[in-house]
Amino acid sequence: MRSLEELSPIETLDIEENGLALVSRVKLNLTIHPVVPSVSKSIDEWQLKRSLIDYLKNSVVTSVTVPEEDIVVRRHKDLKKRKREEPVAHGSLFIRDLGFLDGKKKKKENDGERDVKELEKKFLDWRKSLVEKMNGIELNLEGVKYKLSVVLPISDDFEKLKKDWEEFYAFGHSREGRREADTIILRGVPSRWFAEPRVSSKPSMLVTHTIFSSFGKIR
Repeated sequence: MRSLEELSPIETLDIEENGLALVSRVKLNLTIHPVVPSVSKSIDEWQLKRSLIDYLKNSVVTSVTVPEEDIVVRRHKDLKKRKREEPVAHGSLFIRDLGFLDGKKKKKENDGERDVKELEKKFLDWRKSLVEKMNGIELNLEGVKYKLSVVLPISDDFEKLKKDWEEFYAFGHSREGRREADTIILRGVPSRWFAEPRVSSKPSMLVTHTIFSSFGKIR
């Protein structure tokens, strides 16, 4: 099995335990404000999704295909109680098909490391460009204009996470050893992923250790 370091940002990591795999995807957090703050009309979720899908398909340099189910919209519960500065909706957009970034195949086996680094840079540049292009666009839905704010989740921005972690310890938060996170918290995942099917339905320490060993050495 190839290590995590050997994989490009668009490849899948097969964990080889209970049929699990780590699949690449891009997640963007969306916030929708009406251009006219006093607007109290409920936003049409279907039209919003169609507008975003059409925009990604026709208005970006590299056309991106996103199915409706990969756009999640959470509308404001009570627009009558909404403050003028509050958004009418929040949401998330997932891009799972990233194969278009891999424009060419590896020419030589020993070029693998270089190709991974080049593809990683291409991926990061494309993601940054996409966020910048989408952030601030206006959407016209049933005659009402909305402004879209787009940001990358902090949890998906490794460089920012690394910088925040280093700054945390640079300002008086000392600790022994290497300056890196020592705890991973998982929520909302099925316990059966970490179970031994023929032994018990409860999570197994052995299976859990095997799964996380796929990502690197466990300290």
